[in-house]
Amino acid sequence: MSRPALIILRPEPGATQTMKLAREQGWNPYVSPIFRIESVAWDAPPAADYEALIVTSANAVRQAGKALRQYRDLPAYAVGSATARALKAEGFPDIHTGRGDANALLATLAEEGVKRALHLAGVEHRDAAHPDVVVDRRIVYESAAAGQLGQGTRTALTAGGAIVLLHSGRAAQRFAELVDQDGITRAGIGIAALSPAILADAGTGWGATITAPKPDDIALLAAAARLCH
Repeated sequence: MSRPALIILRPEPGATQTMKLAREQGWNPYVSPIFRIESVAWDAPPAADYEALIVTSANAVRQAGKALRQYRDLPAYAVGSATARALKAEGFPDIHTGRGDANALLATLAEEGVKRALHLAGVEHRDAAHPDVVVDRRIVYESAAAGQLGQGTRTALTAGGAIVLLHSGRAAQRFAELVDQDGITRAGIGIAALSPAILADAGTGWGATITAPKPDDIALLAAAARLCH
């Protein structure tokens, strides 16, 4: 059975990475990033002030700059496999990969006795917290709106049956706005989201919806495939 159009909205370079994986699995992907990632100037505090580093997006690793290097001796906690790979590429030797969202990651830190951690994040982030872990959050990147959906993407969505991958809450909200602005029927679009919170940000009225069991592209594409049955 042929698979429907698959819409990828995440920014580069992640969009191309997801597209390649999707093509390997037999999807017909349309890449239409609705944001671009830009670095934000930040003051890097001393690594000695923390027991661990938390990173909830590979974009934070890419945009933190040279200051990131001073934290290599800290155990690094990544929210998913893509973030873990980005940390590994930057030379971090001690990486712990979570299987849920930022709150689940903080619960893991608490279980392992971490009392104070540095969290590198984007302007748009979820304020995860845990009573036993003090989190110092520093903003290292932002997502700038990149305009409208591409013509090919709009055509695929209008035709009905397309499945959209949602990697972030802000992308979910912006996509919903663009669909409504273009007069495209939500009910004809399937949604595969990286987490329940992201799916909630997309709002209601969509066709079939599903969330990935863990926050990585392999799990997300597997979830999208289940919408085809």
